[in-house]
Parts: sequence; C-alpha cells; structure tokens
Amino acid sequence: MAYSEHLADRIRQRLKEQKAPFEEKKMMGGLCFMVDDKMCVGVVKDDLMARIGEELQLANMDRTGCRPMDFTGRPMKGYVFVSPEGVDHQDDLEHWVDLCLQFNPMAKSSKKKKK
Repeated sequence: MAYSEHLADRIRQRLKEQKAPFEEKKMMGGLCFMVDDKMCVGVVKDDLMARIGEELQLANMDRTGCRPMDFTGRPMKGYVFVSPEGVDHQDDLEHWVDLCLQFNPMAKSSKKKKK
C-alpha cells in the first residue's frame, strides 16, 4: 500500500458532497485529486496533502497534525501535510478538503507538458 485507500475514499466522498468535479492522478508516491486541472488535495502514505495557499497555510499551522509539506528539505509554499490524527474526525477532514476547494480557484495551473 503506497497510500491510505481509506483516506482517499473519505476525500472522494467529501469532494462528491461538495459537488466538485475532480479527477485522480497517481503522483509523488500517492494519489492526487485534481480540480479544474489543478492539484487540489491528495494522499501521501497516511498523510493528507493540502494545497491551501500561503495565507491559509499560516492561519492553520497550529491545527493538530499540520506541518509544512517538505519533500526535499525545502518546504513548499502553500502546501501542508496533515497527519492521521489531524483528519481522524470527519469535521477535521471536511475542514481541510473545504480549504483546498476554497483556494483552488486562486491556484495556478501547472504548465502542460508538450507531447
């Protein structure tokens, strides 16, 4: 198991409840949920990966399980990881997914690779 299928199912359910059209892509050793062709939320191992922008990142760093998203020794601005204890309760998961959806319209789309 490269990532938590249970967490992925819970995220899928919340995105459907919010009527957010999404597609799934496997990346970064996990699963990413794309909304409007932009990385929105995902699962890496047992952690939730949230793209919430720098302002919301700063405002939410004190929440349980939240830490900067750091793959290479340099944190990625506007992204956080949330450990399992930070999304165990449904209202906590909803908080994070809803923040991702709130930020998504302002997020920049990555450049498409030419084939």
